[in-house]
Parts: sequence; C-alpha cells; structure tokens
Amino acid sequence: MELIDLRSDTVTQPTPAMREAMAKAQVGDDVYGEDPTINQLQDLAAELLGKEAGLLIPSGTMGNLAAILAHCNRGDEIILGDVAHTFLFEVGGIAALGGIHPHTVPNQPDGTIKLDHIRDAIRPEDSHYPITRLVTLENTHNRCGGASLSVEYTQAVADLARANDLILHLDGARIFNAAAALDVDVKELVEPVDSVTFCLSKALCAPVGSVLCGSKEFITRAHRMRKQLGGGMRQAGILAAAGIIALQEIVPRLGEDHTKARNLASGLSTVPGMTLDTDDPPSNMVYLTLGDEIPLDAREVAEKLEAHHVRVGVVTKRRFRLVTHYWIDDQAIQETIGAFEKVLGDCS
Repeated sequence: MELIDLRSDTVTQPTPAMREAMAKAQVGDDVYGEDPTINQLQDLAAELLGKEAGLLIPSGTMGNLAAILAHCNRGDEIILGDVAHTFLFEVGGIAALGGIHPHTVPNQPDGTIKLDHIRDAIRPEDSHYPITRLVTLENTHNRCGGASLSVEYTQAVADLARANDLILHLDGARIFNAAAALDVDVKELVEPVDSVTFCLSKALCAPVGSVLCGSKEFITRAHRMRKQLGGGMRQAGILAAAGIIALQEIVPRLGEDHTKARNLASGLSTVPGMTLDTDDPPSNMVYLTLGDEIPLDAREVAEKLEAHHVRVGVVTKRRFRLVTHYWIDDQAIQETIGAFEKVLGDCS
C-alpha cells in the first residue's frame, strides 16, 4: 500500500514534466548571472507578481532572511505576528545573523495583525529605542490554519507602513495558494508590498528553492545578502527548470488541493474523538484537535495512523495539521478518513 503523506506540502516530489525539464536544462554560472534557465525563472516570477526583478534563493528561510537583511540595519526592529513563520521557525536568524530585533504582536485567528497593534508597536524617536524599520506579513498564514490575507487588508497595512516610513515585506511562501483561495490575480495580492518571497518546493512540487521579488534596487542588495549567507549557486538552472514548470503547470491547479482539503475536513468532521478548527478550510491545510475522551496523545495517534500508511503532522501534544497537495488524490482522502475512524474507534 502506498504511503499517504499529509505532514506538509514540502514532501511533494517533482512531476514527470519537471524531471524532463531538469534533464534538458541549459545552465551557466549563476554567480556571474549567466545561467539562462535561472534568469528565465527570475524574470517569469517577477512578471507574475508584478515586480521589477526576482532572485532565486535556496530556501524560503534564506529568502526571508536575505530580504530583511537587505531592508534593515543592525539594531533595527521589525514588527511581525507572534505565530509568524519567520518568528517561530527560522532559527532566530534575523537576530542571530542580522542583529535585528523582532517585535511581536498578536496574530488574529484569520492570520491578520490588528492595525492598531501595528501602530502601537511603532517606536517613537528616542535614543533608548531601536528604530522601527519594517513590518512583515505572512500569506497564507501557516499557524492560522492556512488563512489567506485579502488584498484590502494587505493594502491597509501597506498604507499604515508608508505613512510611518516603514517597509512592508511579505512571507508569501504559499502566496499562490492565497490567490487561488481568494480567486484574485496574485499581482493584486502583492502589489502593496515592497518585497515578497514564495516557495517553489511546497505546494508547487519543485525539489528546491524560493524566489524573492521586489524592485531592481532591492534585488541588487538582496543578491549581496544571498552571497553573504552562502546562497550563491553555480549551474543551478537544473533546479530552476523545475521552478518554471511549477509556475506554468502547478499554479493553475492549486484550487484542486483546496477542494481536497475541504473534502478531507468534511469526512473527518464525522469521526468521533476530535474537533476540527473548521470543516471549510481556507486553503490546503486541515487542523484538528483530539478530544478529551481519547487517551492517547497526538504523537501516539500519529504512530498508529502510520501503521495504516497515513502520515500526519503533529503540531502540539493533542493537535494535528494535515496538508493536501499534488500527490494526494481522492482515494488518499478516503483512506485517511478511514484510518482515523479505525485508530480513534479502537481508542474509545
């Protein structure tokens, strides 16, 4: 029986079309700017997002770090949500490597940050304080159930930032999922921001990489930061070739993954012993919590599910995240529901 892996969309593998494109890719030395396939990917990404330039980065974590380092000076402060990926899961890189101070404010359940909270977090001019330099948003928002931030909200934050001479960076790891969920052009979602990263290796199925987009001047600075962080690559067009296929062929079908997530949530909502955050997930993530009547914790349940060839993400002691993606089909959804029914039924 084939393994059903719902731990994350990072487990996706390259499609056959990607593997073929990788095998045939034209390459050159990217540090010299001479890899034609990387240049094509960067230009395509910038065009899709309506920005002047793009930069291929080995990972989303490095992309966010390079962006923030390019925007900020040592000792500056950035405002971001208290469950933002950059704050929780990027090893404190902005502080450890950039000397940049994170000022966290509460994320709301829908992934937003209240405008008043951003406004109150902006430091006044005072020699005792770090200089507030930048605001960071995340779209879709991982720890807020895959919620999508609207065009209107992003514009409101951008207006607030600019009124206070601040920069707005968007961690758009799954920005194409957000565009699909909201049924808007991705350009509209990112038009208000000064810079944006997105991942090729999550829902888009490419094996490696993220792209950072912004103005030409900004990308020139970020290119230097990438090199400083050890992210300069040589004949990496082999990887970029998969990214081009991702943007051309995978982006248009992301709505299918969202439909599968809704079908999964609907089926799991009838299984006794757990509670879903919602049976109408906003994108490709399903979050659920074990009920008090289940004597096992989430890791123990996950181990039993794996015996049924289903892998799920364990978020906390009694909480799971399940992420649908290209390699999860309708049969996998039904088998996952059946595995939960079996495992939790045996616990009651």
